[in-house]
Amino acid sequence: MTVDTSTAAATTGWRAALPEAVRPYFEKGPMGALLLGMASGYPITMIAATLSSRLTDSGIDKKTVTAFALALLMYNLKIFWAPVIDRWRLPLLARALGHRRAWMLVTGIAVVASVTALALADPATDLGAVVVAAIAVGFAGASFDIVLDAYRIENLSAEQLGAGSGMTQYGWRIGNALAASTALIVAERSGWTIAYLTTTLFVAPALVAAIWLGEPKHPPVVRTAGRAGVVDAVLAPLGDFFARRGAVLTLAFILVHKIGDTVANLSFRLLFKDLGFSKPEIAGYDVGVGFFALLAGIFVGGLLYRSLGMNRSVLLSLVLMAISNLGFAGLALAGHSNFGMALAIGFENFSSGFGGVAVGAYFAALCDQRFTATQFALISAAASVLGRLFSAGSAGALIEAMGFVAFYVLTTLLALPGVVLYVYMMRQGLVDRVLRQGGPDRA
Repeated sequence: MTVDTSTAAATTGWRAALPEAVRPYFEKGPMGALLLGMASGYPITMIAATLSSRLTDSGIDKKTVTAFALALLMYNLKIFWAPVIDRWRLPLLARALGHRRAWMLVTGIAVVASVTALALADPATDLGAVVVAAIAVGFAGASFDIVLDAYRIENLSAEQLGAGSGMTQYGWRIGNALAASTALIVAERSGWTIAYLTTTLFVAPALVAAIWLGEPKHPPVVRTAGRAGVVDAVLAPLGDFFARRGAVLTLAFILVHKIGDTVANLSFRLLFKDLGFSKPEIAGYDVGVGFFALLAGIFVGGLLYRSLGMNRSVLLSLVLMAISNLGFAGLALAGHSNFGMALAIGFENFSSGFGGVAVGAYFAALCDQRFTATQFALISAAASVLGRLFSAGSAGALIEAMGFVAFYVLTTLLALPGVVLYVYMMRQGLVDRVLRQGGPDRA
């Protein structure tokens, strides 16, 4: 007990020496969110931009490459099995590790196994095996996300949501950037199989966080058996959300706010390939410059979130994310320009970092802690489903028909409905009204 007290005092003293603006980021909960975000950003990287690069190297056409966005739909379908992860205790493991940490271990192992299968599949000789493995990575990664999101939110106090959201974004992009750059660099030297196997180490930060933070304190899991248990696990979380005034408009906003951003992001590597950028250039500018721009965006987002408040910071982030797509239209016009690539990637990542803090905190605040995993799965799944469906069904064909310049102008226009809807919700007071009903710790 003496050790814990002295450690806490030392930590407090160390934090007190930091500037007040950054102090909240170095509390235990937000620091744990950093590690969880690193692991969360890894699996999706393996089936998004990294897989696009691998398929393009194997001579797969654009329509087929963009169709692989369907594997990402596992992240949008996770609401269908989130109630199982939220409510069903794993035998033996839950008793030994706790409910959330047991699921974290199982889903983390599933991510490693599925990425290994994707590593061993060869797009040039057996595209079907790549499809199956990519879907498996999507399912395992989405399940991992369900656990990590619930674990993170349940370890944060209401006052830590902004800082925790920022640190999650830092972690997600660190994991994403490191996994993507590691895969590209190792692939250049040793091939894609070794590259994918190497990246399985990026599951480790979540396990470190689980050991450090322990099992979160959250309402007990309901163990009702039979039909009553199914109804409680599935319908109670959804009923709680949709009973709030303004919930339908809130869900509509969640669905449309990120369409333009999602569609644009899934096509960047195709643009870079067409413009003749090499793997080291992509790693340096897309991953390197983008990473530091994102760090700046998250930091500025955290500061403005505290000074502007949630409503205005979310609105500003929506406008910035919409405008950022125009930078890639400019890059497509400029051609192979390292400065142009750095500028477009830098602004896009700055905007994403800013938006990740503001919008991420808003989404976390919507969750009732009795149903954290299920409700956040609904929110995060809905946030990108329309964009991914659009990308999988039409993006490749539109790029070939319209060209990249017109395509990125279109993605900017697709972002506008989300901006307009959020302005309407603010003016009607619906944003605050839904938040006030979001759970006992969110008032």
